[in-house]
Amino acid sequence: MNTMSTSFSISTYLREHIRTVPDWPAPGVQFRDITPLLQDPEVFRTLIKAFVDRYQSPERRPDVVAGLDARGFIIGAVVAYELKVGFVPVRKKGKLPFTTVQETYELEYGSATVELHTDAVKPGDRVLLIDDLIATGGTMMAGKRLLEKLGATVLEGAAIVDLPELGGSQRLKESGLALHTLVDFEGH
Repeated sequence: MNTMSTSFSISTYLREHIRTVPDWPAPGVQFRDITPLLQDPEVFRTLIKAFVDRYQSPERRPDVVAGLDARGFIIGAVVAYELKVGFVPVRKKGKLPFTTVQETYELEYGSATVELHTDAVKPGDRVLLIDDLIATGGTMMAGKRLLEKLGATVLEGAAIVDLPELGGSQRLKESGLALHTLVDFEGH
């Protein structure tokens, strides 16, 4: 595996493996596709190692990792496995079979609802909330609220990609959520 010595070089390395798809899902949108990061085993290992290295330290170490539907499941589950902690999915409405709590949030064109099992975390649990990308911040904010409803503390929100021009990372930081992202893309 190619070992990176600085976060800047990791960011550059990962950026080279993110595909930009123009005009998807709508004209003018530059979609940042992370699937090439997952397809290449060396790149995928570098990606996971970047998160694991950050969250191994005692002050940042979570009791559980929560992944946001759906790409946050991929990254979050592997990070949880490597950290030897549990993983909980924050799902889109109607996907979880047990008793849930819900949080609705606004999208660019409407709203969406995410759910979490009521026994997914315990009061006082330290949680790392993870997703693939931060755009408007709505999904991550909803996930944070769900975890807090159950008494957990969200240590940090983490994502591979930040799209700062869409304002999500700023809104999340203003809400008090610490954020860690590996690659920033200006423009959307």
